[in-house]
Amino acid sequence: MTQAASPSTIPTFLPGDSPFVPVTLVTTRSWSAAQADLDPTQRRFADALGFKPKAGSLALLPGPDGGIARVLFGLGDPEAAAYDRLIVGKLPGLLPEGSFRLENAPDPAEAALAWLMGSYRFGRYRSGSGPKARLVAPAGIDAAEVERIAAAVAFGRDLINTPANDMGPAEIEAAARSLARCHGATVSVTDGDALARDYPLIHAVGAASPRAPRLIDLTWGPEDAPRVTLVGKGVAFDTGGLDLKPSAAMLLMKKDMGGAAAALAAADMVMGSRLKLRLRVLIPAVENAVAGNAFRPGDVLPSRAGLSVEIGNTDAEGRLILADALALAEAESPDLLLDYSTLTGAARVALGPDLPAFFTEDEALAASVAEAGRSAADPIWRMPLHAPYASLLDSKVADLNNVSGGPFAGAITAALFLRRFAPKTKAHGHFDLYGWNPSTKPGRPEGGEVQTARLTYALLKARYGV
Repeated sequence: MTQAASPSTIPTFLPGDSPFVPVTLVTTRSWSAAQADLDPTQRRFADALGFKPKAGSLALLPGPDGGIARVLFGLGDPEAAAYDRLIVGKLPGLLPEGSFRLENAPDPAEAALAWLMGSYRFGRYRSGSGPKARLVAPAGIDAAEVERIAAAVAFGRDLINTPANDMGPAEIEAAARSLARCHGATVSVTDGDALARDYPLIHAVGAASPRAPRLIDLTWGPEDAPRVTLVGKGVAFDTGGLDLKPSAAMLLMKKDMGGAAAALAAADMVMGSRLKLRLRVLIPAVENAVAGNAFRPGDVLPSRAGLSVEIGNTDAEGRLILADALALAEAESPDLLLDYSTLTGAARVALGPDLPAFFTEDEALAASVAEAGRSAADPIWRMPLHAPYASLLDSKVADLNNVSGGPFAGAITAALFLRRFAPKTKAHGHFDLYGWNPSTKPGRPEGGEVQTARLTYALLKARYGV
């Protein structure tokens, strides 16, 4: 399958017959054996450099011609609680220009993926700054699979990294259509009067922007296969609406469509691998702007589900657009429903930027999501859907309010709000993610990140793999 267009270079492997410099990956336990495999000159050189196999340590060992004959790279202790399984993702930024191949990796496919993800640089507005080191795929891995995952991650990161002047609702739609063309999927879009009639919350949130709101509906796979629906929050930019954010809080709001990017990246992986399922991706795409026709605090709005919603805060717009999309998703009775959103600051306060919050009432789904996160090195943390907190969303004039009005349990009440719009779907999971790497970590450059996309692919592959 052809990969969807991306403004950045998609990381790929060099051909298998390319010359390469071996990169020996060493742990605290394997270092002694690795030392024994070095020739005497290289061993003395490594000793002279003081190389130790601590995480991220690097030694370039010379050959007789003065060139690099071998690289040593420390992984640290894989048994340590803080061990970073993507540590190999540091290498592209450390090594000089050339071709390399990994050796002795505990998990060669994961190490190779970490390398490719660490090679990513956003290149739409400036070029030439990416790593020059390239990788020959380790022996025995499914190189095409690893490349597909890395390309999908790059695709989603590009969507988040693109500023809002170039990534509005129409551009999110264009990205979904590009992805659909690559994989033989279909896309339908609801906008204009039909959106106002059928998806009143989506329409209300996006009405104040000159860039029209819309609901993007991508479908793929045989109709008789198990139905999996992914719903991603596509707020291209969030001013907060009439409850205007302070300027500092707006600086990263281009990433408020990170849920849509994660859903599309996961869909790219699923469709590229031809998993045996019927996939549906729903993206409510809007810009939450300020104008005379902006929705207001105190407004009571209808929803697709028939519930009336009092607006306690216009800056809690993501849950509104997701509510209409979830009501549409539930009508099809999917076997699995997952939604993704950069929804609450409360989740970030509780878990920080690296750890998305996950909510579900389905114990079996919770266990499988946790396992998928571990297997994919794409972690989440389950938070409680504490039912008594639903009363915090009570309204005196509508079926419910979109916020609790208090400082407590913000991520939980947001998840409980969403649950009201898909109450019959047992296997429903909600991811509250940050969608951004505040600083560079191995395999995760600073900038947009499609958190939970690789987890989702691992989950669906385990359930519906070939």
